[in-house]
Amino acid sequence: MRHSCGNVFGGLRSLVPVCSVPPALEAFFRTLRDVIRSEVTPRAAENDRLGRYPRASIQALKNCGLMKAPLPVALGGLGLSQALSQEIFLELGMADPSVAQIYKVHDDAVRELLSVATPEMCRHLAERICADQVMIGMALAENGKRAVDFGHVVSRPEGEGHLIDGRKIYATGAVGADLLLVSSYDVVAQTMRLDLLPAGTPGVSFEEDWNRLGQRATESGSVVLERVQTRPEWSVLTTHSVPQVHASLRYQNGFSMILVGIGLAALAAAAAFVREHSRPWASAGVNEAADDLLVRRLFGEIGAELAAACASARIAAGLLDVFERGGCSRTDVAIPVYAARSSASRASLRAGSDLMSALGARVTDATYGFDRYWRDARTLSLHDPVEWKHEEIGRHLLTGWNPAPGLYQ
Repeated sequence: MRHSCGNVFGGLRSLVPVCSVPPALEAFFRTLRDVIRSEVTPRAAENDRLGRYPRASIQALKNCGLMKAPLPVALGGLGLSQALSQEIFLELGMADPSVAQIYKVHDDAVRELLSVATPEMCRHLAERICADQVMIGMALAENGKRAVDFGHVVSRPEGEGHLIDGRKIYATGAVGADLLLVSSYDVVAQTMRLDLLPAGTPGVSFEEDWNRLGQRATESGSVVLERVQTRPEWSVLTTHSVPQVHASLRYQNGFSMILVGIGLAALAAAAAFVREHSRPWASAGVNEAADDLLVRRLFGEIGAELAAACASARIAAGLLDVFERGGCSRTDVAIPVYAARSSASRASLRAGSDLMSALGARVTDATYGFDRYWRDARTLSLHDPVEWKHEEIGRHLLTGWNPAPGLYQ
């Protein structure tokens, strides 16, 4: 039997019900939601304003045991399904989208590592996560001519390990990570490598070049690697490693969940603003802005779009687990993931922008910080172009095309 737990969505609960969790996880989710309410949400606006990495929020999440959530129970973790982890992305997205994206990197990395690393490395990694609450960051993307171009960060054998040289971009979670997952091209073996570098590894430096419209607190800037000496035990891949064919789908749907969270947070903030600050337009003939029928219609329309986007993303998240159990094809997951990405992007952008038309000019005051919802949604929505999701859905419908595993498919 499964029970709902907590009231993290507040007044939005009727529109978007809180997820159900297994009874064994209810206590954990209660604690997590208390931490989100008391430690993460109150710091979000200032972290955004200052472009400050959310160290206090991340530490609070570590303290409540969140880092071990994606680990199997057999390795000392909580054994959260992919769908439940993505519910956490949604709830963190409502509280602080930068924190949500940083934690998402850790969750995705843990699941990926457990699928490709040796049993010995998996056990050691799980021990570190459970005992020390270590968090994993990634430094994978490179500044090639195309987003899928790699090979600019190279490695070569040196001593017992390898030397890595090059520069990574968009390294979300890297600055505050305890372990940094770094890819490189071995110019001798002519193969890709993955190494898990401990924080403080000599030769690894972080450039303060993250100056984006939104997601400011992620500090997703560049990582420079200069003659970074690796150790054999840091090497992740073996000759038997087989990457997960649905990993990119999990990444994409995680972004959809965060986007929905941003939209719901904007909706809740807008509703509170209307009740507390907005003045009704004279033509409405009412004394309270909340009684204006046009305001109500706009809130209802955007609320419905967010509810539909949330339902779509949740269905796709559940299909990720069905696929892992062998219950459906990869295409059966991919097309719903693409659809969710479309609806989540559009609904969150509209919530962060169009709702302002019902709030009045005073909402533009920097004191309220309402602009951060649109800025965060706009930035996240550009991660992989949603128009290509539409093309891929259309190609499947018209030709029967099945998307092959790829970085963005």
